[in-house]
Amino acid sequence: QVKLVESGGGSVQPGGSLRLSCVASRSTSDLRCMGWFRQAPGKEREGVANINLLSETTYLDSVKDRFAISKDNAENTLYLHMLNLEPEDTAMYYCGARTWGGCALRPDEYTVWGQGTQVTVSS
Repeated sequence: QVKLVESGGGSVQPGGSLRLSCVASRSTSDLRCMGWFRQAPGKEREGVANINLLSETTYLDSVKDRFAISKDNAENTLYLHMLNLEPEDTAMYYCGARTWGGCALRPDEYTVWGQGTQVTVSS
């Protein structure tokens, strides 16, 4: 079973930027789909961005002009570059992966999760 470890969260002011990292315990080139998800207090987990084996990407509408997902298979690492952060982006961010099936941005389709990294955007 692959394990995922996220890092890179923190507290920033509106308009700031962060880069999240997710290191996998095995080759990311073997994982059919990887993605970033977030969950704010009192809300359901939502998909932010994902990337498939062909490096095709999908984004949540509210972040597509500000966030970029990428994957470094040589380092077994998934990234989320976040620019122009807004208070509404405040949440726990999770890395997820699946080893079979499609690559939809639906949390219930992912079988492997990291422990999460907190992102707080506040002035």
